[in-house]
Amino acid sequence: MKVFAISDLHLSFSSEKPMDVFGAHWEGHFERIKKDWIDKVKETDVVLIAGDISWAMKLQDGASDLAHLACLPGKKVFIRGNHDFWWNGIGKLRALAPDPSFVFLQTDCVKIENLVIVGSRGWACPGSPDFSEQDQKLYLREAERFRLAFAEAKKVREEGDKVVAMIHYPPFNLKKEPSLFTELFEKEGVDKVVFGHLHGETYFPLTTERRGITYHLTSCDKTAFRLVKIY
Repeated sequence: MKVFAISDLHLSFSSEKPMDVFGAHWEGHFERIKKDWIDKVKETDVVLIAGDISWAMKLQDGASDLAHLACLPGKKVFIRGNHDFWWNGIGKLRALAPDPSFVFLQTDCVKIENLVIVGSRGWACPGSPDFSEQDQKLYLREAERFRLAFAEAKKVREEGDKVVAMIHYPPFNLKKEPSLFTELFEKEGVDKVVFGHLHGETYFPLTTERRGITYHLTSCDKTAFRLVKIY
């Protein structure tokens, strides 16, 4: 079993929001992702999608966008991003999944073979540009959601299992200073972290090694619209 990751697909089949308004490099971006996906991924593999999946505003429209991933191989594990306004009610979302290969994480985890995947949205970290008092409240709330997710992971984790954390926002600031997220990841023995959210000229390395954990930035425009191999 191989594990790949990508994020920030920003699908818009159900709405009029062409991505090339953000630059010519976005033109036909999903077709490029799809081709790379089919070239790399087998049915026995896993693809982690770290948020900002669809521009849709309503659950049914988001599900329509997700249906375009149903023909792609592999088990697909999703977390919510800051633009996923359609993600409304985890029970309803799971009921609308196009097929059993779709897994949605919200303050919980899933175990696939010897891999435990923990996921939640996260938030901007202290020291990030324009971090405000309101951000502090959301940051604390999202850290608590990760604590709950790791509590679920402890119920299924066995000796020898690898642990991957999915978070939409970068789990540290540009200076790579500690955060509640990185402290939890270290405490809980996470092996790898995938995140997205960042676009454009914002500098962040695609891979960061920090205190024994490998962090992968997987925003699709940062990875040239290709999946990143995690394992």
